[in-house]
Amino acid sequence: MTEKPRTRMTRDNTAVLLLDHQVGLFTGVRDIGVAELKHNVVGLAKAARLLGLPIVAATTARDSMWGPTVPELRAALGDLEIHDRSTVNAWDDEAFVAKVRETGRDHLILAGLSFEVCASLPAIAAQADGYQPVVAVDACGTFSLHKREAGLARLTALRIEVSDYSTLMVEIMADNADPKANDVYAALDMPFATLMGQVAAGFAK
Repeated sequence: MTEKPRTRMTRDNTAVLLLDHQVGLFTGVRDIGVAELKHNVVGLAKAARLLGLPIVAATTARDSMWGPTVPELRAALGDLEIHDRSTVNAWDDEAFVAKVRETGRDHLILAGLSFEVCASLPAIAAQADGYQPVVAVDACGTFSLHKREAGLARLTALRIEVSDYSTLMVEIMADNADPKANDVYAALDMPFATLMGQVAAGFAK
């Protein structure tokens, strides 16, 4: 398959896939602090909702092995349905892929736990199906630094982009004059940005 040229992510072409941020899997995370990971994935979800990006969320073996989505993310997703599946690779689940296709978006931001399996395997498969995936690495976690390094090396070899949760959302927001800008920065938990916006507004009076 000929690789498509990279195009920019926008509010009209991008969806967010949140995969397997489950209570049981969080207990094994060793490459990033659990509190930081929760902060980052919740910020990603909140900002995506503010920007109007469709979110497709999924768990694996929720009732038999890995438990429910962590409460902080569940709350951030509101009443969004979280799809459960049995497959290791979410892209092997036809119902999940159908939900992604229903968004009508061909740019995908993925975050998952574990990074090298739950986020990376569907990113690899989605790329093969013509999508443009980007993995938000700091909204992912895994079970050792070696696994993170191996996962990063694999994505690099396959020319799949890796970025961080806040850069991706700010890139899509695009303009700090956007009426939602302060809310987006607050959702990303960047209070210094909101504060500076308020200071600037005060000076303008």
